[in-house]
Amino acid sequence: MVSLKNSVKLGCQYLLNHISTLILIPILIKILRLGPDQICEIWTSLHFDLFHILGSVLMTIFIAAVYYMSKPLSVHLVDFVCFKPPASYRVPNATFVEHMRLNNKDNPEIVEFQRRMIQRSGLGDETCTAPANLYIPPIPSLEASRVEAEFILFTVIDDLLKKTGTKNKDIDILVVNCSIDSPTPSFSAMVINKFKLRTNIKSFNLSGMGCSASLISIDLARNLLQVHQDSCALVVSTEITTPNYYSGNDRSMVLINCLFRIGGAAILLSNKRADRGRSKYQLLNLVRTHKGTDDEAYRCIYQQEDLQGIKGVSLSKNLMVIAGETLKANITRIGPLVLPASEQLLFLFTLIVRKILKLKWKPYIPDFKQAFEHFCIHAGGRAVIDEMQKQLKLSDEDVEASRMTLHRFGNISSSSIWYELNYIESKGRMNKGDRVWQIAFGSGFKCNSAVWKCNCTITTPTDGPWFDCVDRYPVSIS
Repeated sequence: MVSLKNSVKLGCQYLLNHISTLILIPILIKILRLGPDQICEIWTSLHFDLFHILGSVLMTIFIAAVYYMSKPLSVHLVDFVCFKPPASYRVPNATFVEHMRLNNKDNPEIVEFQRRMIQRSGLGDETCTAPANLYIPPIPSLEASRVEAEFILFTVIDDLLKKTGTKNKDIDILVVNCSIDSPTPSFSAMVINKFKLRTNIKSFNLSGMGCSASLISIDLARNLLQVHQDSCALVVSTEITTPNYYSGNDRSMVLINCLFRIGGAAILLSNKRADRGRSKYQLLNLVRTHKGTDDEAYRCIYQQEDLQGIKGVSLSKNLMVIAGETLKANITRIGPLVLPASEQLLFLFTLIVRKILKLKWKPYIPDFKQAFEHFCIHAGGRAVIDEMQKQLKLSDEDVEASRMTLHRFGNISSSSIWYELNYIESKGRMNKGDRVWQIAFGSGFKCNSAVWKCNCTITTPTDGPWFDCVDRYPVSIS
């Protein structure tokens, strides 16, 4: 019965997705069967004269020119680089628990709670954190935060410029995002000072945008590139962990210690014709959804002080419910842009039955595997990945990049989607024409989606964060 149902569905999908072809084929066959005399007779009967022909040609040229001039400039991803922390920054789970025990001698209950959380988190024993967090007690000073930021930002930018052969003076736009740590001068100013970028560079520093900030930065860079011709944009995404350490006893706030680790990524975007041939991906769509008008969604990830006055970030128990609702809102907007006609009609039919006819049908979840070959879901935690897999009806292989990124690097905030993309490349799975869906969630509450199309078959990278360990993955996570 199930096999018959799937066969009928596949048949309907094929019919709907190729309906234009099926209509045009009989017409084309009919035309090809006409003889030369019949074609001349039809042409003569149309009564075209030279004036009409010239007018039609000029009008066609004019319409084509207007369309070409009004069409937004295409944005291409030339290449990207992910930060690989040194082995000295490694913090195995047992080491983490021991640090918690030494830092919380008077509260064994909170230590035991964190031990259980790290055990269920999906993080492996090779994740890394900033050196300042490994002291007993930790020293979340401004200077330590700046040292961590400089190490990550300067490393990924330097590697990206060398990898792409881009000169400092070729950067027209700079966007840096880091959610919690926002010093003065800003991180974008820090980058400009270090790399001596141009004085007329368009620079932006985004803070407080959460784990979805990288796609917000990509959106900002895209909008600028669509109005500034022959330009390059450098996007840098990171989260500085030094000031994020929470030393209190509030259970909703210690989860940050258990999940977040050090990481960062640099991405080079361009609208130059010369860069299209060497670019890896083209940006097709980017959709942002914000649920900030809802008070519960707004406060589900909230920086505040606990009862003892210790600053930290609290995570609501309803976080996954809110994430699911925000994802549905994002899907409603991105679906019509990427899904084939068959899936859109099935979704519309189910919506009409439920909303208008008031029948108790289950909501139809579109099959996004018909629109994408690869999925990069923000590795916010094991529960996040599990929920997204359930909501989108994805296989274990579809979410493999997200699970393995969480296991190897932890929650590296906004840069996680780039580690996942690098994982897919390192596995040799990225082929020309493949479409990638990046999904990220952030405080506020936000869900952002980006769709990329691969311009060429990606050869297995000979560097990067996965280079020396990708052969060991995937691993089983208990």
